[in-house]
Amino acid sequence: MKIKIITSYGGIDAEIDEKRNPKTAKAVIKALPINGSASRWGDEIYFEIPVKLEEENSQQEVEVGDLAFWVEGFCLCIFFGRTPVSTSEKPKAYSRVNVFGKINDKNAVEILKKVKSGERIIIEKA
Repeated sequence: MKIKIITSYGGIDAEIDEKRNPKTAKAVIKALPINGSASRWGDEIYFEIPVKLEEENSQQEVEVGDLAFWVEGFCLCIFFGRTPVSTSEKPKAYSRVNVFGKINDKNAVEILKKVKSGERIIIEKA
């Protein structure tokens, strides 16, 4: 399912992959539209969403552009570069996350780097 991540600096096209982690994908889709106050942790934006899930094929090292659900914090995470715990050029979550989607917008990193903690993020169906 195609979604849009809306920031004050522009919109970003992304997609939820319902096959990769189906329980997580379905729970996030059901909660749409979602909005929250961004928190930054290196090149990751995260914010609490109204979803409660357990780990599902969870992982700690992810890819640039991955969208994930952080079970411990009930948060949606947007990874667009290194985080404080990265051990390579790849993003690394604080703890294991359920990856459920991917950004497919070439301008995403430029837009996301401008977002500061406290700014509003909206995620809706495209």
